[in-house]
Order: sequence, then C-alpha cells, then structure tokens
Amino acid sequence: MKILTPITEKTVRDLHIGDQVLISGYIYCGRDAVLPKVCNLIKTGEIANMDIHLQGSVIFHTAVSPAGVGPTSSNKLEIEGSFDTLSKAGVKLHLGKGEIGKDTIKMLDEQNAVYAVIPPVTALLGNNTLEQRLVAFPELGMEALYELKVKDYPAIIAAAHNESIY
Repeated sequence: MKILTPITEKTVRDLHIGDQVLISGYIYCGRDAVLPKVCNLIKTGEIANMDIHLQGSVIFHTAVSPAGVGPTSSNKLEIEGSFDTLSKAGVKLHLGKGEIGKDTIKMLDEQNAVYAVIPPVTALLGNNTLEQRLVAFPELGMEALYELKVKDYPAIIAAAHNESIY
C-alpha cells in the first residue's frame, strides 16, 4: 500500500499490523536528543511559530548524517515517551525499529496513529531520499530535527488498533 503525507485519518484506520507500506512525501526525522525538545515546543505552544507541520505527519526515529539514515530503537525512553504528545499534535505514523510497550500501543489506538518498523537499509533509503532540510535545533548536529522528502520508503505496520506484531 502506498502512503502519501500528510496522512489522513481514514488512511490510518485502514492500516493493519503486518501491512507492507511505501511512504512518500515529507517526513520528520528525530531521535532521543531532539524529540523531547519538540514535545516541549508543542506543550509551550511555540511550535505554532515554527515551520513544523505535524498534522498527518510521519516521525522517523533516526539521525541524519552524511552516511545516510537508518532507524534507531523506538523503545528508548526519550523516543517512546514522545509518542503521546506527538500523536496528540497530529503525528499519524511513528517509524523506527523494535518493540514498543503495551501502553504506547493502546495510546496509539486512542489517537488513531500507528507505529511501523523499517528495515535498517541505509543505502536503499539514501536512494529514496529526495530532499533534506534542517528544521530545528541545529546545535544537535545530525540529531537535530530534519525534514526529508522521500519516495517509497518501505515499512511494515507493527502496531495499529491496539494490536502489535510483537
């Protein structure tokens, strides 16, 4: 199934665990150093003054480096701890690797959001990355918040509608 960003509520409702998807459009990249900062921007309302558009978005748990992008473990405290705030702010798909907790899976269902895993295939992802832009927190270097324009990023839905493949 092809998914284009921004992702609609209906698209999320139609996704099920085990579905193989190809993601195209603009996505955000962030991991443990930056996601708590983004959550703070949401909580303080400062995000409204920035060029960050979370409604229908994808957050890919990765850093952006000259070597490319590849998923990091989504169950790190700072990353998994951001799912609730980001989902309530409009993120529809969290993209990373590894098992996430049952409470997070339940919360995703309540927010009509999903979690997908992506294979660690840096070379393929590099070929499917069309543009990259530093969005916020440049002092974090490759762990800053980036926006990528991607075409056909492969992923598998790992948690949806209070179910998980784990």
